[in-house]
Amino acid sequence: MRAIQVTSFGAPEVLVAVDLPDPVPGPGQVVVGMAAADVIFLDTLLRSGWGQDFFPRTPPYVPGGGGAGRVVAVGTGVDQAWVGRRVAVRTGTGYAEQVLAHEEEIMPIPDGLVLREAAALVHDGVTALNLHRLGVPQEGEWVLVSAAAGGAGTLLVQLAVEAGARVVAAASSDSKLALARELGAEAVVDYTRADWIGQVREVTRGGAALIYDGAGGALGTATVDALADGGRFVTYGTADGFAAPDRESAARRGLRLFTPLMDGPPDQETVRELLGQALERAARGRLHPVIGATYRLEQAAEAHHSLAARTTVGKSLLLMGN
Repeated sequence: MRAIQVTSFGAPEVLVAVDLPDPVPGPGQVVVGMAAADVIFLDTLLRSGWGQDFFPRTPPYVPGGGGAGRVVAVGTGVDQAWVGRRVAVRTGTGYAEQVLAHEEEIMPIPDGLVLREAAALVHDGVTALNLHRLGVPQEGEWVLVSAAAGGAGTLLVQLAVEAGARVVAAASSDSKLALARELGAEAVVDYTRADWIGQVREVTRGGAALIYDGAGGALGTATVDALADGGRFVTYGTADGFAAPDRESAARRGLRLFTPLMDGPPDQETVRELLGQALERAARGRLHPVIGATYRLEQAAEAHHSLAARTTVGKSLLLMGN
């Protein structure tokens, strides 16, 4: 099978297309013939060698974390009825024509949802619903979503709007801001402008009640200033490392800080629950993943370049075959 390997930690050019043996399922395992592989910003960080304490990797390895396709083989102890079924798979790899996974790492795709949309929800759907649980947007309150045109950001905008909140979307280009408006954002701001936090505070008349920080790093840390006293700050961005708000200042202002990435990934039971919810919502038309860019498997380096350059709008996917 064709696959992409990270040959050594470094720039996107370390992503190399290789031929590997087809995986063989062991007891309790399945092999998924991939139609689309999920590509997330975290993949680019791990490829560079970042985050070894949280997400250890040893080159050469096949990057990614799943996608969607059909089960092509099962191991002992697994129901043969899985063979041929459309599934979303979330496991420790993904950039390959076939992926080996444990049975509990696959989820059937509901009728009415295409494989690409299912792949787009494997990580961002789980992330967005988990953050939605933490933030709990309320009807009528202002919610700021930064990096609002990203894979998770586009879903968070939709979830907040559905909850009845008033959304301010922050992004870095006119096309991204236009997308946020299409998804229901009431106001938009360009976070590359020096006065963008002041604009948020003006629009919200004193600051947002809830912030979803999809940027992280220095930008995410500064975003706390757009929060009203007593508000909630949920950060999941890692573009330039984690956001590091001053906790003493936050305590004085009565802010609640949520840093789910620092707590490690959710357990398998929670992942399955949230992924199932995301797929069902999408199948019913209540959640719409925005797929902004698709690439052939061999174009993985190009996908990583685009993510690093912040030119991607919505979700990026690698497509297998034709």
